[in-house]
Amino acid sequence: MDFKNKIALITGGAGGIGKAYAEELLKLGAKVSICDLDEENGELLAQQFNMMYGHTRALFCLCDVTDYPQFEAAFQTTVSVFGGLDIVVNNAGIFNDRFWELEVDVNLNGVIRGTLLALRFMGRDRGGRGGTVVITGSTLGLRPCACVPIYTATKHAIIGFTRSFGDPFHMNLSGVRIIALCPGSTCTETNAEDMKKGILSPAYEPVWRMAGNGRMQKYYLLRPMQVYKLIQNSVIKFKKIYYCLKLKGEQ
Repeated sequence: MDFKNKIALITGGAGGIGKAYAEELLKLGAKVSICDLDEENGELLAQQFNMMYGHTRALFCLCDVTDYPQFEAAFQTTVSVFGGLDIVVNNAGIFNDRFWELEVDVNLNGVIRGTLLALRFMGRDRGGRGGTVVITGSTLGLRPCACVPIYTATKHAIIGFTRSFGDPFHMNLSGVRIIALCPGSTCTETNAEDMKKGILSPAYEPVWRMAGNGRMQKYYLLRPMQVYKLIQNSVIKFKKIYYCLKLKGEQ
């Protein structure tokens, strides 16, 4: 796929994997709408990207994925400013089983809202030109994890959602392809101690440490850019689910 002049909307785009998505898409010639709750860093990032990659190539939209009217407004602003929409990256997510209702609302309901909005704005059956929805899942959507059962449940749900909406019936109806990327542990601004606060209770700390030690013995921490690289391949192939892990000893 040629990304030149394609228009992408990215939730959770002000940092971490979302920021990597945005920057790499800009490098490939796309225009990006950075949608995030972090207004200060989001506005600054859009300004920096416009200086680096060309005026009016990046836009910031304040966006809470749990707030449907605000989420809808981000889509409307993106289409109004850039003149269309080709790629939606449902990337926003939180890691906090102690606030599980919010976690479910962001990680699962936010993805559902974003995908339905993407179908509305991009679907050929709705007057759009088709496109691609990329959902940031997790390898925890493919296996159990005792220390964060609710977070894991949201990621399992995303896999079922993607596989169902990725069926050829939906693609033929809307012209919108829906895929999920499932990265392993990824280096972002959130460190391990901050993440530990997201487990359900202190009683889960021993199994949290065991899980972490097991991952570190077998896998490298991914960098956000390594996760992004999957997009270039995934949008031109026909799989629904893409895994991203790096075994120790691999280059």
